[in-house]
Amino acid sequence: MSEMITCYIGLGSNQNNPVQQLNQALTSLTSMPQSVLVQASAFYQSSALISPDAEPETGKTSDYINAVAEILTALSADELLDNLQQIEHLQGRVRNPSNRWASRTLDLDLLLYADTIIETERLTVPHYDMKNRNFVLKPLFDLKPDLLLPDGSSIASCLNKCTSAELTKLEHSF
Repeated sequence: MSEMITCYIGLGSNQNNPVQQLNQALTSLTSMPQSVLVQASAFYQSSALISPDAEPETGKTSDYINAVAEILTALSADELLDNLQQIEHLQGRVRNPSNRWASRTLDLDLLLYADTIIETERLTVPHYDMKNRNFVLKPLFDLKPDLLLPDGSSIASCLNKCTSAELTKLEHSF
């Protein structure tokens, strides 16, 4: 097996029993080829960022359940992305190109691939907006409070600057 790279994956769901969706995704990560699930954060509940598919009666979108997983992998970043998208597909994720913020059964984002910066048409790592999302930063901080991003900024400082909506830590975990 090639050299193992530490990666962080953001998990999110707000459809079809989101806690179950995240648990199934974490189980799938344990059987991903050339990869090992090291640890997973607690689950957090948060409001949707924006609500283009809000329920007409209430104007609300179902809350998201989010977590972060740390994995070791020998897969390339593109191979890892292929595997993550396959897991999403198997769990019923339907991509809507006209509405990237639509509700979903599962969203798996490659947040960090070691300290590599990747900017291709298909993939941006570190995740393009992770510094502004407390539902990414808080679970990542829980796993690795001293983590530095490739630009040298710390997860702790990013979390302190983040003004996103409130998070609720769930008692449930993987």
